[in-house]
Amino acid sequence: MSSFWIHPSALLVLGALLLRFVPARLRTVFLVGVPMIVLFRVCAMQKGVYGQVDFLDWQLTFGRVDALSSLFGLVMALITLLSTIYGLHVQEPGQHAAAWLYAAGSLGAIFAGDLLTLFVFWELMAFSSVFLIWYRRTPAALAAGYRYLLVHVVGGGCLLAGIVLVGGETGGDFGFGAFDVKHMSLGSWLVLVGFALNAAVPPLHAWLPDAYAEGTAVGSVLMSAVTTKTAVYALCRGFVGLSVLVPLGVVMALYGVVYAVLENDSRRLLAYHVVSQVGFMVTGIGLGSELAINGACAHAFAHIIYKGLLFMGCGAVLEMTGRSRFTELGGLWEKMPLALVFTVIGGLSISAFPLFSGFVSKSMVVAASYELHRPWVAFLLMLASVGTFLHTGLKVPYFIWFGRNNCSAETWARAKDAPWNMNLAMALASLLCVFIGCFPSYLYRLLPFATNFEPYTAYHVSQTLQLLLFTGAGFFVFLKKLVPEPTISLDTDWFYRRGWNLFVRVAEQYVQRLDDWLGELYRRAGIGAVVRLASWANAFDGRVVDRLVDGLAAMIGRLGARLRVAQRGGVQENLTLAFVVLFVLVGLAILLL
Repeated sequence: MSSFWIHPSALLVLGALLLRFVPARLRTVFLVGVPMIVLFRVCAMQKGVYGQVDFLDWQLTFGRVDALSSLFGLVMALITLLSTIYGLHVQEPGQHAAAWLYAAGSLGAIFAGDLLTLFVFWELMAFSSVFLIWYRRTPAALAAGYRYLLVHVVGGGCLLAGIVLVGGETGGDFGFGAFDVKHMSLGSWLVLVGFALNAAVPPLHAWLPDAYAEGTAVGSVLMSAVTTKTAVYALCRGFVGLSVLVPLGVVMALYGVVYAVLENDSRRLLAYHVVSQVGFMVTGIGLGSELAINGACAHAFAHIIYKGLLFMGCGAVLEMTGRSRFTELGGLWEKMPLALVFTVIGGLSISAFPLFSGFVSKSMVVAASYELHRPWVAFLLMLASVGTFLHTGLKVPYFIWFGRNNCSAETWARAKDAPWNMNLAMALASLLCVFIGCFPSYLYRLLPFATNFEPYTAYHVSQTLQLLLFTGAGFFVFLKKLVPEPTISLDTDWFYRRGWNLFVRVAEQYVQRLDDWLGELYRRAGIGAVVRLASWANAFDGRVVDRLVDGLAAMIGRLGARLRVAQRGGVQENLTLAFVVLFVLVGLAILLL
């Protein structure tokens, strides 16, 4: 325990509150300075337990610093800094404040030592991140943000219900540690559902492509990193070795790739690949071995950087052209060459190309599958990797920068390289992707368990290159079949979208009719009775109450007149006579006695 401890989230919250009062000429320095201080603070924290507070009958722990929380805290601080640099050109303090509160919620959840503290920061993430969607100020963004908020409120309700039940099962102990995955209780399952929704585990995933594709260019960068990876951290903390997570993770890895095939919107495609890549992490958590957990954590770290880079590249295109659909872009290599280079680096990283970050992280989960004698898991994850390269590594850069030019005259005229701050953020993220891929030992030292895993074996490199090169050849052979089309892909959000439409229809056709009928009944029967009652009350007031009051007033007036007469001397004379009679009677009594 330390008597004085500054939470990294407190720095971000304070910065968000003060940001609006910072003069415009100092805002750039302030925007860069606050996340840099947060990054230094996270790196400087020593392992231990800090910030314990007694509240009612509970002990809340705001700072549990160990290898797992330090790893996730570090990468969250990094992406907060990169996304802030990426958005320096944004002149809305509210958008920056929402982003910092969102990151503060993530860091608070990561360092929370109990479920109650976790829940508070969990909800801070949900309610602050929705503004990163609404700040785009389009009808689609407003609707997507509303759906996003509703889904996360439901998930938060499940999480809170599970926490309450777990507290009842443990006699009021809300400490956040590993659950008994061999004997899951109802409370544990509800907590798992709350975590799984934020991790976008199918069928609880549709909020992710719906929201991330409609967010602001800056907001989607941070959103691609924070919510799902905070959930991955929570799963690592609480549900290691839960067997159901293995098939769920494999389904996620394949599901996201399949839906990416159908996508015409570049950012929606990247959002589906978030689902796919988180599937690798969920699979590793379900496998439960030290190598698998290390793989899940390493892949989460690498994924936050390269997925943020990919959203930066496509966000730069959106920012400079106003378009994100493949059918409205193409041929931009001569207009935005820097964004092309950075996006390709992100695509090679997510595709696990040698010398890039995904190669040294994703392979750990695959190796753990073989180690635990589950080859079917490894084969399906490798298949998902092939699909990732096909669509994120090849489809995204080709149809934005090299394919047929579908840009309108206005789009083509607007297209140019992004502002310096966006290119700087993309350059820094690209350097991190290459550095991690070339020097994986630095990442491996941060992992929860010591490891001597070696990704650069001749077998692994040759196997990966064969898969990726054959995938690349197949892409160009079947290029005409892969040309995007302006279609809409139905996902599980269809159910609650249709459910909402059904609710509105029922409300308009039946509930409204019932309300109209009750209103008419009230008008005819209720209001008439009220009017008659009011008329009777008015008559009673005039005939009874007024007469009674007027009669009483008259009586009081007459009495007052008499008292006024007595006050002129009558009272004094009567009193004098009474005293004289009294004295005479007393004197007679004395003489007789």
